[in-house]
Amino acid sequence: MKKFLTFTVIILGLLGVAGYAVWHFGTNIASEKIMEKVESTLDDEKLAEVKSYIENDSKVQEIVREAANTDPDNLPFQTKEEATRVLIKKVGVNRLLDIQEQAQNGSINQDELLSEIEGKLSEDEISALKYVLYKELNKQN
Repeated sequence: MKKFLTFTVIILGLLGVAGYAVWHFGTNIASEKIMEKVESTLDDEKLAEVKSYIENDSKVQEIVREAANTDPDNLPFQTKEEATRVLIKKVGVNRLLDIQEQAQNGSINQDELLSEIEGKLSEDEISALKYVLYKELNKQN
């Protein structure tokens, strides 16, 4: 009986470690795939359109100004890859794809999107997303 219990605990431990590894590496792979897809769909024309939108939207400009004054050392992440990983973990790949589709066909408005994301992320994570946006915008310029 003791051998069976020991064997069961070892098997459960190995399954737990394997499950964690699949989840961790799976989110890394998914975030890399999403970043590749986003980068491949942004040609120069679409990138110019996005920049124009950002320059003309006062809310986005406020976010960018706020992010410019953020200390990156206190943020939970600082790169777009890490940001993607956090979004995948907190929001989920399927929901992110749904949001992308809804945004493209206009069936979700900005306030609904922001309230959903703000409900799933901490204040620090939201600040980090703003910082990553700021950093990416300045890198593109």
